[in-house]
Amino acid sequence: MTPTADVFVGPPIQWSSLSPMLILLGVAVVLLVAAALTPRWPRRTYALVAVGGALAAVVVAVCLWHGRGLSAWSGSADPTTGSSDPVRFLVGGAMRFDAFALWLTVIVGLAVALSVLVTDDYLEREGLSRLAPEIYALYLTAGLGAVVMGMANDLIVLFLGLEILSLSLYVLAASHRRRTQSQESALKYFILGGVASAVFLYGVALIYGASGSTNYTRALAAFVQNISPHRSEAMALAGVGLLLVGLGFKAAAVPFHMWAPDVYQGAPTPVTGFMASAAKAGAFAAMLRVLVVALPTWSADYRPIVWVMAVLTLVVGSVMAVAQTNVKRMLAFSSISHAGFLLVGVEAAIHDTTHAHPGDGVPSTMLYLLLYAVLVIGTFAVVTLVGRTGDGATDLAGFRGLARQRPVLAVAMTVLLVAQAGVPLTSGFVAKFGVITAAVGEHSYALAIIAMVAAVIAAYLYLRIMISMWVAEPDAADAGREPVGTPLLTSIVIAIAVAVTVVVGVAPGWLISLAQHVR
Repeated sequence: MTPTADVFVGPPIQWSSLSPMLILLGVAVVLLVAAALTPRWPRRTYALVAVGGALAAVVVAVCLWHGRGLSAWSGSADPTTGSSDPVRFLVGGAMRFDAFALWLTVIVGLAVALSVLVTDDYLEREGLSRLAPEIYALYLTAGLGAVVMGMANDLIVLFLGLEILSLSLYVLAASHRRRTQSQESALKYFILGGVASAVFLYGVALIYGASGSTNYTRALAAFVQNISPHRSEAMALAGVGLLLVGLGFKAAAVPFHMWAPDVYQGAPTPVTGFMASAAKAGAFAAMLRVLVVALPTWSADYRPIVWVMAVLTLVVGSVMAVAQTNVKRMLAFSSISHAGFLLVGVEAAIHDTTHAHPGDGVPSTMLYLLLYAVLVIGTFAVVTLVGRTGDGATDLAGFRGLARQRPVLAVAMTVLLVAQAGVPLTSGFVAKFGVITAAVGEHSYALAIIAMVAAVIAAYLYLRIMISMWVAEPDAADAGREPVGTPLLTSIVIAIAVAVTVVVGVAPGWLISLAQHVR
């Protein structure tokens, strides 16, 4: 039948290319429906289903990467230029399908799987096992939102992904109903997150007003064809600034970091690890897409802003972390410092938009996100165990004497902290060296030097935790503390994190080569 004005003809849907997202969504729906309509499943069954779904999404993404090849991916060519490069555009040009999107899917899938394993033991300890299906479904939907943010080729789609991620995290932060700190952190996150989302959406409106489209490809074409000093240029620059505010909030970049310490401290510890990994991955993936793909025309204007944000984030995150006494707040500011290193990579990637041959800004940033995700989840897994029942013993005193009570756990935590400090032969060194090298390659020498100095300052906070574990003498009050347990699933996550940290640190070449395909 010939289409008429009264018949809606939707865009073609490339289901195989969207399959990782569909798996995350489908498993989340299955968990919610099963919890509502069936008797309670045996212990850990919900967790295993959620982990299976997350790993299935990872496997499918890996198969799409290796099995089919970039040139054979399904989808349509660039609707504006007709380009036949490895990037494919899905759902009428609203989403991008390339190595970047698949790499992000792997990061998020692994973060979901590891976080669920830690959370299962946590819920059992806290007596909240009945909440397992809902919490695991929220992990999956949050992961879905992060993947959508990285695959988006349209600012409206990006906003939808941002809201899916944010709403899931608000509820996850409040999921410990017996802790007022959990409710308080969620409320703060919700209020500030709502403001940031509104600012981001206003930026989308201004970009649409300046270019006539929210689609990355069409907006870029409009800016390239119509650059002149009139009202649309000012409107576009204002829109870019507001987009940076919204994405900077989600990435916990200074000066939009004010929510992170309180939310990280109050939220359930496994959720905190998930925020620091999957949520940060989605935010920085979206930032790279927007700045490098959609708005490279204005790179000379927003590059100084990103440079200043990177410096402030590095300095504030490192210095403020040293002044904390609660380990979760320490790691919150440490996460802010890591966001500064990621911004170093973003700044290098912005330089790449003006070169015929892109540098290592995007690959180094995405490699950092992968390594940091595993590293930070393992670190917070140890903090989860040391926090004991009630999740309240997360100050430095809670770690005192851990080496005597649980020497293997103390060794694992030491390895993870050393890696976060960026010591050689660890994955943390590989990640930091990558973004600093990318900055040097773009002649951002001052930023690279500031990043190295910030890493030295931040090392002091990790040293404080290690001293508390290995050197500090037990106090009389420690005798009455609950012993630190080592449940199976959390121990497996910690072992995986330590193994990845050491293996990648000793032999990083294969992973670095793989990351070079992510452009």
